[in-house]
Amino acid sequence: MTPIQQLFSLEGQTALVTGGTRGIGQAMALALAEAGADVVLIQRDTSNQQTKSRIESLGRKAQIVTADLSSPESVKDIPSKVFAVVPRIHVLLTCAGIQKRHPAHEFPDSDWNQVLQVNLNCVFHLCRDIGAHMLSQSPLDPNGTSAYRGSIINVASLLSFQGGITIPAYAASKGGVAQLTKALSNEWVSKGVKVNAIAPGYIATEMNTALINDKERAAGILARIPAARWGSPDDFKGAIVYLASRASCYVSGEVLTVDGGWMGR
Repeated sequence: MTPIQQLFSLEGQTALVTGGTRGIGQAMALALAEAGADVVLIQRDTSNQQTKSRIESLGRKAQIVTADLSSPESVKDIPSKVFAVVPRIHVLLTCAGIQKRHPAHEFPDSDWNQVLQVNLNCVFHLCRDIGAHMLSQSPLDPNGTSAYRGSIINVASLLSFQGGITIPAYAASKGGVAQLTKALSNEWVSKGVKVNAIAPGYIATEMNTALINDKERAAGILARIPAARWGSPDDFKGAIVYLASRASCYVSGEVLTVDGGWMGR
């Protein structure tokens, strides 16, 4: 393995992933495994074994820990469940998210609370608890000059920067994710835990079905994307490996847009 390949390698590391059963989250979980990491998947239940099986087919270990991310009590139990099956987490990827659409003046409290719980409160609790674990661990290269102990990657959104239409809770939650990422980086990067976020653009996944089916809106979105196409989940493989690995050791507090150039237009 060349020095550059070693920079991007996750060999011998374990990643904890939420939202890994489909779409962008699944593609990123597989990319982490392809880079050498074993993976612990946080899922609502064990009925969906697809990502686990695909990781194992790559020769990596995969385990499922069950939790309901919409339940604060269930989220609190995640660390104890995780550390019952693995001794250390080197990479945390928080990708799970939900979206509810209503006109802002009719947005129900129940949907607001659910979106904020899954998209922001849960992210904070996982970052706090897994981050504390990372800070307590020895550096990955104890004989080197770096204190690097781990990497946290949250999933933000273009709605971290823009307001969107009929999705005020989602926009608020993703704005919060971007600012939380920066706040945690300010405290932790000097101690060896880097914290970044990935902001997906318009990606052809199930979450965007409503937009894709609105032909007029979809055409307007496509016309603004400089890459002249909607993104696909595989477009995130390089970004996640970069941010999870030593290749980005001096990168922290960043919100990396993977958007086909949308934000630059």
